[in-house]
Amino acid sequence: MTPSQNAEIARLFPDLHPAFTPQEALVEANRCLYCFDAPCAEACPTHIDVPRFIKKISSANLRGSATAILEANILGASCARVCPVDVLCEGACVMHGYNKEPIEIGRLQRHAMDHFYASGARLPMPALREGAGRVACIGAGPASLGCAAELRRQGFSVTIFDRNSLPGGLNTYGVAEYKLRPAESLREVELVRSLGVEIRNNVEIGLTVSLEELDRSFDAVFIGAGLGYMEPLGIPGEELPGVVDALKFIADYKTAQTIPVGQTVAVIGAGNTAIDAANAARRLGARNVYIVYRRGRSEMPAFNFEYDHALREGVSFLWQVQSTAILKGENGRACSLECMRVELGAPDSSGRRRPEVLPGSQFRMEVDMVIPAIGQSRLLRLLGQVKGVELNGGTVTIDRATGRTGNPRYFAGGDCVNGGREVVDAVADGKRAAFGIAQYLERSHG
Repeated sequence: MTPSQNAEIARLFPDLHPAFTPQEALVEANRCLYCFDAPCAEACPTHIDVPRFIKKISSANLRGSATAILEANILGASCARVCPVDVLCEGACVMHGYNKEPIEIGRLQRHAMDHFYASGARLPMPALREGAGRVACIGAGPASLGCAAELRRQGFSVTIFDRNSLPGGLNTYGVAEYKLRPAESLREVELVRSLGVEIRNNVEIGLTVSLEELDRSFDAVFIGAGLGYMEPLGIPGEELPGVVDALKFIADYKTAQTIPVGQTVAVIGAGNTAIDAANAARRLGARNVYIVYRRGRSEMPAFNFEYDHALREGVSFLWQVQSTAILKGENGRACSLECMRVELGAPDSSGRRRPEVLPGSQFRMEVDMVIPAIGQSRLLRLLGQVKGVELNGGTVTIDRATGRTGNPRYFAGGDCVNGGREVVDAVADGKRAAFGIAQYLERSHG
């Protein structure tokens, strides 16, 4: 981005949770009780030693605090910004039992990590163990970065392959700008690279590099390829100009490509990505933004705090409304969304009540832009080519303790395994698989 583009993005997308000043951080750190059996650390999927890193902040040892975070989570800076802390570490804080506000763990973690990067600090590069084995990671998102960092710490050679021009996966391309900027994602990638991890961009496994070549060149493979593109709506008109899927919409504005935003925008879906897209549309100038969801408020996949944030941004919600078609205007672009109202019947396989269309309830919404956000498709084409890798419901089947698939040389983690959870879950999956890979290579290499 140019400086002027950076300035404009910063103006439109100020931080959701502003950074602490040094004095604010010191005061907040000294509120912590430094629990011995800290439930906050247990609630963190990567098990960051929260009392330890906060105690170091209280003694002005910010470098030590950041090091304590990075020992557990190499993506500690991005997780400090994007984690749903109120349902993880802060949700488990013992302060709730005293009817007090929980310690602001996320902002304290960000404070330590921002100081680490601003100071130009680096981690020592681990030595390679002779004959330890070579590992390939497919995808350069949080799961692969977490796996690669842990493997390098144990002395293994690691190469990450990614089809995009920039590494970082959804941290770079798919997380809303007011939560995490691409530059913040990329500086974490550089930290992983500084450990001795090789990252090759613009390389798609199965096309640029064959699976056979991967098997010949590496002793083990980690699949951290994510979920892929957004699922199609399966309704007439979704191919029209003015229909942009949520991940592309977010990636386009984050990478400074020009994207026209309509005055009236309909976002179809009610997950966290749908909320991110809706909020972004408002900040980019849309006058009216509607989230259209075929179930009710209690069934929406998005977190409660995301819903509350969208309301503050001025997003409207249309509950129990099923989109049936996108209609074309005289200019050849999407001009309206055809919908029907539904009622909720018996629970379906997901446990949520099944929407059932109400006859005669058709109506139209005049829109200039439609953003589908109903979930991501699984990368079945690639995974289906790997012998022994089994799929269940579109996700990779693994042994949870080790990340190992049915093929002993292949391991997996992140969204392609868990169906699309949080960044911290992907990092935890990658770390867990790294230990499984290390055990496999140590056995196979004597």
